[in-house]
Amino acid sequence: MGRKLDALLGRKFKHSKLKTTLNLAISRLSLLKNNRLARFAIARSDVIQLLRLNHHPQALLRVEQVIKDQNMLDVYDMIHGYCHLLIQRINLIEQVNDCPGELEEAISNLLYAAPRCGEFPELQEIRLILTKRLGKEFASGAIDLQTNCGVTQNMIQKLSPTQSTLEYRMNKLMGIGNENGIVLKLQEIKEVTNV
Repeated sequence: MGRKLDALLGRKFKHSKLKTTLNLAISRLSLLKNNRLARFAIARSDVIQLLRLNHHPQALLRVEQVIKDQNMLDVYDMIHGYCHLLIQRINLIEQVNDCPGELEEAISNLLYAAPRCGEFPELQEIRLILTKRLGKEFASGAIDLQTNCGVTQNMIQKLSPTQSTLEYRMNKLMGIGNENGIVLKLQEIKEVTNV
């Protein structure tokens, strides 16, 4: 209904606003990434320090923050790539009324990530522009993960609010320990986690 009303009133899609917002988002990404990298480095050094002090159960708890920070860094990298792709193909969005097939993954992932990245106002603006252009049905399909919505499993997994599995946290902890020459007391960690 929104696009029909826009057509009747003579309003057209302005790709310049989308392009400007995408460029602003890319700039914001560098700031967000630097902040997240700082948090990641602190959490990782905390884990290393706890491992060196033989506080392996506490290190297992702290490694969860390392995983969350790494996931967000990965999400920022994906968003960065999708923003660049949309800038390159912005004329394609302007020419068609529906989501172009070759941009479905990029657009769906950006729409999905927007409500899950609250500290990223430019991404919220991109969501609004794309929703207005492509319709609420398409946008809600991506945000709510409806069937064949185009959102990748990797994006869903990285933005999942659930805690990682014990096995994954243990593997991450062992990886950090191995990189720093620290021998882990896995039996001690398993005893604490089974309580």
